[in-house]
Amino acid sequence: MALSAVPLLAGCDGALSTLAPSGPAARDIAMLWWAMLIGSGLITALVLGLLMAAVRNNGARRSERGWIWGWGLGFTGAVLVVLLGFSLWIGERMLARGDDALRVGAHAAQWEWRFTQPGPDGLPVQTVDTLYIPAGESFDVEITAQDVIHSFWVPQLGGKMDAIPGHQNLHRLRADTPGIYEGLCAEFCGIGHSFMRFTVVAYDPTGPMPDMSADLIPETRP
Repeated sequence: MALSAVPLLAGCDGALSTLAPSGPAARDIAMLWWAMLIGSGLITALVLGLLMAAVRNNGARRSERGWIWGWGLGFTGAVLVVLLGFSLWIGERMLARGDDALRVGAHAAQWEWRFTQPGPDGLPVQTVDTLYIPAGESFDVEITAQDVIHSFWVPQLGGKMDAIPGHQNLHRLRADTPGIYEGLCAEFCGIGHSFMRFTVVAYDPTGPMPDMSADLIPETRP
């Protein structure tokens, strides 16, 4: 039994794990995940407990009203209300508010991501499949698409956000520490969907910017 859980536990860590958060939005999602797990565990335990009580009852008369209303509906309803309120609070915390965050662009097209961000001289440049952002600073990703619906997702930094043709979505994220974070398209978008992966390079803002030259789109090279 314990050995069978090893592969599942191994999948909870890694570059694409929502349970290894490296930013405030990702931590909120991980916290919500654990809350949902605990809540569903409580309801499952209640159902199993009621089932065992019914099996052991052996025909003895009990107050059906108390079992159904007190436990079956009352307890379950209370847990669900708490989870709903908690999820709404988490969703409110994750909204992009204020205009003080760095703005970058993410444009999805079959089968690549094009990112717009400030270059070494402060002027905007475009890169393919790599986004460069300063660590420790909030940034807003303006997400658009060229052809079909895609979905921008960096599990260690935050949740998913759809990229829709003709529409712009705003997604606020932050990387707490410098590093390389893996991202991917989380919406099936055609035969090349599995190739729509990208990386977010969070660099130390007190040091030099990393070399972008290998990822720059030719027409935007300084």
